Amino acid sequence: MIELRSLLRVPCVEVEMGFDISPNGDKVAYSWNPDGRWEIFELSLQDALSAARQISRGKGGKFHPQYSPDGRQLAFAVDFDGSENFHLFVHDFSNDTQRELAPQMNCAHQAYFAWSPDSKQIAFISDQTGQFDAYIIPVNGGDARQVLDAGHPAWKVRWSPDGSMLAVTVEASGIDYGTYLVPVHGGEALQISDEHGVIDAGQACWSPDGKHLAFSSDAPGFSNIGIYEPATRRISWLTHGEGEKQFPCWSPDGSRLVYVLNRGTVSWLAIQEPGKKADLYRLEAGVHYWPEFTPDGRQVIFCFDNPRRPSDLWSLSLAEGVFTQLTHSLPGDLAEVQFIMPEEITYPGLDGTPVPALLFNPHGPKPAPAVIIIHGGPDWLFEMTWYPLMAAMASRGWVVLAPNYRGSTGYGRAWQEASRFDFGGVDTDDVTAGALHLIHTGLSEKKRIGITGRSHGGYLTASCMTGRCRTTTGSSSLPRTCGSCAARSRRG
Repeated sequence: MIELRSLLRVPCVEVEMGFDISPNGDKVAYSWNPDGRWEIFELSLQDALSAARQISRGKGGKFHPQYSPDGRQLAFAVDFDGSENFHLFVHDFSNDTQRELAPQMNCAHQAYFAWSPDSKQIAFISDQTGQFDAYIIPVNGGDARQVLDAGHPAWKVRWSPDGSMLAVTVEASGIDYGTYLVPVHGGEALQISDEHGVIDAGQACWSPDGKHLAFSSDAPGFSNIGIYEPATRRISWLTHGEGEKQFPCWSPDGSRLVYVLNRGTVSWLAIQEPGKKADLYRLEAGVHYWPEFTPDGRQVIFCFDNPRRPSDLWSLSLAEGVFTQLTHSLPGDLAEVQFIMPEEITYPGLDGTPVPALLFNPHGPKPAPAVIIIHGGPDWLFEMTWYPLMAAMASRGWVVLAPNYRGSTGYGRAWQEASRFDFGGVDTDDVTAGALHLIHTGLSEKKRIGITGRSHGGYLTASCMTGRCRTTTGSSSLPRTCGSCAARSRRG
């Protein structure tokens, strides 16, 4: 049995906002919390035995480190109070000092920003006008100037290699993202579109020569990697078909891309040249994040986690196909613990539609106590990732079911849109069907099933406990609290 408090103290490399490789390829900067607070660390990629060096200091959590192209400075975002109202700081390696970039702007910034190629400016996202828009500010002092107001909240920004344009991704209508190409010195912004008009486009990445922009879009039904040519305004598709392809990054010579391929709850690293088949690499069952080529093109650095490994930095040698762990977050006293790995299953929804889910099914007598854990979002999913609460429950012999109900990402656009205008309806039904599955398969019984969730998962927890089941015709039937769902509720 593993104590939850021990698992919650396990540090990990922060994966949502990524890491950065130094311009000369000798170091990597990342956000890590070995003492419970997020700080920026730097690790040598040349000396495997060297210890990580802490770069940041002071109050607040630090995230999204980015080296200046000349390698003399490192910028990062700071959250002082957990409000996600980020401040931008710059660390100067020459004198080991750090300063806030725009202290005169009394507003919130997004954590994502980008250096200009000459290292003299930073493009960032701020809500100075009441909406998150794109700005540029001189690094050595001066006022920020607005460069894009798209009418939608801006999210991420990337600077073109020649310094003439920004690729700004915004949260557009519905579940879509839009990416604008913005001339830095003025002019009309151009939104990525195809022959039918504007399309969903996010996670933009410039090619090294600046002539193309790779992006991820679910316009084809599943997320695929497109390549946009600003000069001709044409899109070619690097990938096709099912599976979610995301986070594209160009090789230094521009001949190929690396991206993450998700199939359900697990992922692979994919490396592909346009017009050719992808080469797939997988450390083991789990989730790969933010792959990036080293400047010499010989390795790919990425983050990885799964239910027995907290997120850490890894490298993949492309010549040998060998994985090497760069950071080591799991404490020694947990290194020999036999963490339970889940399996990805499907179970029938109330209308018969297969619902995907992760199932932790520990050894021991059945029926057993069970917990249904509901993810938030709802535009999110439970992947085969590090999750201390599930690990602690499974170590006690409890069955844990984590449904990826309709409305979840990861299974194509149609699945993600299936709960649109029906929150608390079909998504609640899918969770309810999970409880029925546990009962019908003998894994648990109705008086021994708990349910919990946070954010939208908390809403669905309440919906499951207080609502009524719907049949395929939409009529009411048995109350969920009468055997169709959990007998107990735990707030999460």
